[in-house]
Amino acid sequence: MPNRLANETTPYLLQHKDNPVDWYPWGEEALERARAEDRPILLSIGYSACHWCHVMEHESFENAAIAALMNEHFVSIKVDREERPDLDSLYMMAVQMMTGHGGWPMTVFLTPDGRPFYGGTYYPPEDRGPMPGFPRILQAVSEAYRDKRGQLEESASNITSNLHRHFEHDPEAGTLNAALLDDAARSLAGQFDRVNGGFGGAPKFPSPMAVELLLRTYARTRSERALQMAEFTLDKMGRGGLYDQVGGGFHRYAVDAIWLVPHFEKMLYDNAQLAHVYTIAWQLTGEPFYRAIADETFAYVLTEMTSPEGGFYATQDADSEGEEGKFYAWTVAELRDVLGTEDGERVAGLLGVTERGNFEGSNVLSIPNVADRMTWRSEELAPLRRKLYEARATRVWPGRDEKVLTSWNGMLLRAFATAAWVFADERYAEVGRRNARFVREHLYRDGRLLRSWKDGQAKLNGYLEDYANFIDGLLALYAATFEVEWLRFATELAQTMVGEFYEDGRFYDTGVTHEELVTRPRDAYDSATPSGNSVACDVLLRLAHLTGDSGFAQIATEVLAGYGRAASESAHGYARLLSAADIAVGPAAEVAIVGDPDAADTRMLLEVLRDEFLPRAVVAVVAPDALAGQIETVPLFAGRGQQDGKATAYVCVNYACQLPTTDPAVMLEQVRSITTPGAGATSPGASVTGD
Repeated sequence: MPNRLANETTPYLLQHKDNPVDWYPWGEEALERARAEDRPILLSIGYSACHWCHVMEHESFENAAIAALMNEHFVSIKVDREERPDLDSLYMMAVQMMTGHGGWPMTVFLTPDGRPFYGGTYYPPEDRGPMPGFPRILQAVSEAYRDKRGQLEESASNITSNLHRHFEHDPEAGTLNAALLDDAARSLAGQFDRVNGGFGGAPKFPSPMAVELLLRTYARTRSERALQMAEFTLDKMGRGGLYDQVGGGFHRYAVDAIWLVPHFEKMLYDNAQLAHVYTIAWQLTGEPFYRAIADETFAYVLTEMTSPEGGFYATQDADSEGEEGKFYAWTVAELRDVLGTEDGERVAGLLGVTERGNFEGSNVLSIPNVADRMTWRSEELAPLRRKLYEARATRVWPGRDEKVLTSWNGMLLRAFATAAWVFADERYAEVGRRNARFVREHLYRDGRLLRSWKDGQAKLNGYLEDYANFIDGLLALYAATFEVEWLRFATELAQTMVGEFYEDGRFYDTGVTHEELVTRPRDAYDSATPSGNSVACDVLLRLAHLTGDSGFAQIATEVLAGYGRAASESAHGYARLLSAADIAVGPAAEVAIVGDPDAADTRMLLEVLRDEFLPRAVVAVVAPDALAGQIETVPLFAGRGQQDGKATAYVCVNYACQLPTTDPAVMLEQVRSITTPGAGATSPGASVTGD
C-alpha cells in the first residue's frame, strides 16, 4: 500500500510513496503525532536529482527490516529541499554544527517540538569501516531517547540556541564605497584558478555570480585582469564536459578541477544564471562563442525544461537506467555507428573522444582545443550535431522533476528577458511574457506569491527568494519590453516583500505569516543560488531609481552595509550581494526616453544602450501619448517631453537630469560619464591583482 506521500505532487516525495516506511510529509499531522505519542522525529531531506538520495532510498528505505525499525521508533518525515528551503537551511545548519559537514540526503533526528539533537547525511544499510550502518544509528538514537532523555533534551536545547544565535548574528558592518568593491575584486583574484579558470579546485562548481561580478568590475574600472579572469572561466566551462556539447545546457558541477567530468544532474537555476552571464559577456565583448552558449542553453530549456503552460521545470537527474551519466557518455564505436566511420573519427577528434575513454570506459564530450569551439557549431557540422542528438534521444532519458518553483522561474525569466534586450530578439521577450503570465496566473493568490506548482496545484507560501527573484525577472522583462504592467507588478510585489520579510534592518528568509519554526532562518550567503537578501537589495535599488521610492533604497543600503565587510573579505560567497552593492555605491544613471518604442528615432537611442554593458543604468521608455498614464508609476517621466517632435532622452542621477538630447551619441556619453567616471585612467588590472 502506498504511504501518505502518494498524495503529494513533488516527484521527490512521490519517488518514496511505495516505500515500506510510514512516511509523512512535513505538516501538522506528523508533528501532532510526534507530540501525542512522544516520539522522536526522523527527518529526511533530499531532492529528486540527488544521486545519493536515490542510493539511500534503494538501500534503506526500500528495505523492509530497516523500515520496520523506523516505523516502530520514529515519526518519519520526508522533505523535498527544493520545496522547503526554510527547513533545509535550518536543519542543514544544525547538521553542520553537529558534524562539521553537510550534504544530501540529510538525516536529522528531532524532538517532537522540532528541535534537532542528532544528525548526519548518507548512512549505509550496514556498517562500513568507520561508518555506522543506518540500523545501528536508528537503534542508538531510539535507546538514547528512551534512556538518556535528560541529556538528549539538553543537547537539543543547546543546538537550538546555537541555531538562533547563528541566524540572528549580525556581522561587522562595512562602509559602502568603491574601496569595498576593490577589496572584493582582490578577494576573487586570490581564489582564481589560473590554470583551469573558475575558483578553487575539485570538485569545481560554476560560479556565474562571481563571473558577473568580474564583468561589473571591468565595467566600473576597466580592469583588464578582471575581464581576463571572467573570459578564461567562460571559455573553459563552455568547452568542458560541464557543458552538454550535444544537447546544450550545463550540468551541476565537475568532479575534477578541469571541467571535464561532471556530476550529470542539470538544475534550472544553474542554467538560468549561466545563460544570463554568457549573454552579458557577449554584450560586453562581442565574442560569438558566448552568444552560441547562451542561445544553445536557452534552446535546451525550451526543448526539454518548459511546461506546455509556460512554466520552467526544476531539474533533470544525473542517472538513467540506474547509472550516473549513461545518457550523456559516448564511445568511439558509438560515434562511428551514428555518423559513419569518417565523420565519426572526425567528431571523436574534435570532442576529445578516445578508445580508452575519460569516464568509466566511455567519454564525456568536450572541446579540448580553443580553436575548435566554433568549428563544432559550424553550419557544416550541424547535420552531425543533429544526428548525435537524435541518436541520444533514443536512449533512456534521465528523470525530470516537473515541479515549477517561483524563485527558479524568476531567475530564468531574468535570463530570457536580458537576452531579449541584448540580442534584440522578440522570441525571447515572448518567452519571458509567457512565463510572467504563468506565474501571475498560477503562483499568485490573494496578493501573495506561492512557492511551488505541479499538475495544476500550487502550494506553500513564497519565501524571500521567491519574491526577490521573480521581481528581478519582472524588472528585466520591463527593461526588455518597456511594458509598464511588469514594472507595476514588480513594485506591488516589492511592497509585499518588504512587509513580509524585512524587520529591523534585516531580511528574513520566511515571512511573518509563515509557520513558526524553532528559529527564523536568515542568510545573505550566495551559494549555488543567490541569497534572497542579495537579490532583494538588488531589485529594491533598481526600483528606487525607476519609481523614485527612496524608502526602497534606504532599506537596501542598510542591509548591504550590514554585510559589507564580510562580503569584501569573502567575495566569492557574496558575489550577488556585491553586485547589488555596486549599484548602491554608484553612481547610477537613470535614462528616461520619451518616444514611441517602435519608431525609428527611439530605436536608434535604444540601440546604442543595447550595445553597451551598463549594469548601473536603468532605462525607462514611454510613448508621448502614454506619458500621463505612466508618471505615477515612473515619476522619472514627470515634466519630460519631446524636443522638436523627436524621441528625447533625459539622463539623470537621483532624478537630477542633464540637458535632454535627441542624439544617441550624446546620450551615451552622458551615461558613460556617470557610470564609469575616470575608468580610462585606471591601469589594467590595478584593482584586482592577486600577486
